[in-house]
Amino acid sequence: MKIALMDSGIGLLPTAAAVRRLRPDADLVLSSDPEGMPWGPRTPEDITEHALAVARAAAAHRPDALIVACNTASVHALPALRAELEPGIPVIGTVPAIKPAAAGGGSVAIWATPATTGSPYQRGLIRDFADGAAVTEVPCPGLADAVQRADEEAIDRAIAAAAALTPRDVRAVVLGCTHYELLVERIRAAVQPPGLPPVVLHGSAEAVAAQALRRIGASPAPAATPGADLTVLLSGRDSALPAEALAYAEGRLLETVDAAR
Repeated sequence: MKIALMDSGIGLLPTAAAVRRLRPDADLVLSSDPEGMPWGPRTPEDITEHALAVARAAAAHRPDALIVACNTASVHALPALRAELEPGIPVIGTVPAIKPAAAGGGSVAIWATPATTGSPYQRGLIRDFADGAAVTEVPCPGLADAVQRADEEAIDRAIAAAAALTPRDVRAVVLGCTHYELLVERIRAAVQPPGLPPVVLHGSAEAVAAQALRRIGASPAPAATPGADLTVLLSGRDSALPAEALAYAEGRLLETVDAAR
């Protein structure tokens, strides 16, 4: 079994780690575009062009499925990716977890890149799945870039700025960019008002990983014997995990499993 994941950068790590936990025997192909980052400020047409290039590099390795582990690419390029690759390679997009966040009751904040915040796609998800909950869209300029660089000071500044835009009565925060799922505890600490029940954070990695397995008719087998291959493609070229990936637990998990083969 081989699962490919694509993103502009290391935002694919949370979903890749989730796949690894569900199926430690699955080969992984991680295809990203560090030379073209960031995708957020690009036009929809430009995002689609870059996403197709990254997807084609992954598809050359003949995976059983391709996970688009990027909200921006899912918003703008998913139809083009599916038109080119399906039905030969199932393509699984990443959608902000608005529905489960709203189901918990109370107000909801969606942290996302400026390109996704306010987009017709996100507004449609809010309309269809927020179930009447009060939703605040919170743009997070610079946060994904800071995560990509593993720049601790820039991460702290971007989180603080987004937290300042997040209402104090929010009971759930949707992480609308896959990069943000590498910062769950730091974001939780920034939005948690003293003396109130814990704010719940909602990412997409686990659900998307499980959906990819379902699409190819595979079941979770977390006890399977590890021994899978890890292929890393940076702007189409074979590489190792970038040093920045190893600043995060998810990147270290993938490196550790690969080194143990």
